[in-house]
Amino acid sequence: MLILSPSKDQVSQQPLLRSSEAGPSEIPPPSFEESVGHLVIDIDKFPEPFPEGGEEPPEFTPYEAEHWVSKNGEIISHDRHLNEDGEALYRFLLSQAETPPTFLIHCRGTHKETRSRLVERTDSHGHRRTDTEYDTEIVTDFDFTIEHQVPPRATQWTVGDEEPAYRGRLSKEVGPPGEATKADRATVDSFKAWLAERRSRGLPPWVAKDRLANFPIGAVEQPHRVDVLQSSWTLRQWADDYCQSRKIFKEFVYRKVVYGWDLNTLEAAIREVINSTHYRGDHVEVQFQSRNSTVIVRPDMRISRAISNPWIKFLLIITLIYPCIWLFQHLHPRGGGRWAVGGGAYALKRWAQVPYDAVPGIVPEIHETMDGPRMLIGEREGRWFKKWEGTVRRSVIGRRVDKRVLYEPDEDFRNLPATELDGFE
Repeated sequence: MLILSPSKDQVSQQPLLRSSEAGPSEIPPPSFEESVGHLVIDIDKFPEPFPEGGEEPPEFTPYEAEHWVSKNGEIISHDRHLNEDGEALYRFLLSQAETPPTFLIHCRGTHKETRSRLVERTDSHGHRRTDTEYDTEIVTDFDFTIEHQVPPRATQWTVGDEEPAYRGRLSKEVGPPGEATKADRATVDSFKAWLAERRSRGLPPWVAKDRLANFPIGAVEQPHRVDVLQSSWTLRQWADDYCQSRKIFKEFVYRKVVYGWDLNTLEAAIREVINSTHYRGDHVEVQFQSRNSTVIVRPDMRISRAISNPWIKFLLIITLIYPCIWLFQHLHPRGGGRWAVGGGAYALKRWAQVPYDAVPGIVPEIHETMDGPRMLIGEREGRWFKKWEGTVRRSVIGRRVDKRVLYEPDEDFRNLPATELDGFE
């Protein structure tokens, strides 16, 4: 199929779409600025747009890639076109970035119980005796999950050259493209510790440890392009590098990261609420989880599709077929490769410019800053905690064990007779 570009006098050849895999989309993907920017950009202060994923992609025919969602929430695609055309892969990642990940707060409390039972046994001489056996089991006291809606609009970011990452091999590397070397264990372990600290403090994924002093704490303004694009290559260039690779078992990983909340302090506040109920269990968990946060693109091969299926992969493991594949991936020059060099970042709270046509009283929260008035997009963690504090407390006291996710706080119990007492407030 020939596609004539409206902006250039040239003809490019595109592969025919297979009806069994993909077809044209009714709604074309958003433009570059609409895909990666926040809701408001100060045009007067920054006259040029922020192509946070790199250069603006050219016009092309809309293409809907084949993909599916695994049980653990990973978006997986084996579309052939995404493995051959870097532009199609780049557009696919931008379209997936339009859907924010799911942010969950999971609370769980357990205790151990030891139970005894009498067991009759007969020895080799025919004598019968009664023994006491003790069994220890873990009992779940409460287990519930709260979902918080993540504001849309991602900021595209790339991993810095000095940070360990998968750049086309199955081992993490550091350095610019073409000069990257394998990262040693100490560097990888140090970076893992920094990743955990950065996430718990609510920092954006592009903030490096050595640049932390220059990062204004609590500021969640629209970032500059130089801040979010730490790699020497743009996301589009990495997509081209992936498609040009001749490796057989290759994969491109795009991560959706949620930031903006002080998770350390929020966890401490939730634990304090649990302790206030006089709960004395053996173990309390407060976890912040993200689902539907990973996009993986792999080749269009039967064996690659089989590995993406956990049940088939398990059969390949027990039949010792997968270990042979693993050796081929790691030892053969064209074996396997992984690209995990960037993703989309979603702010749970951020300050944006107030629209000129904003109606007073409609905008929920406005603050005056040195750069003018700013309105809050999202929700601050303190306000979220105040709204859900009662629900958390009642869930612990009531021993709530529910696999269903909570989307709204339950109604607070109001003691109507108490309101009629003199002095009750």
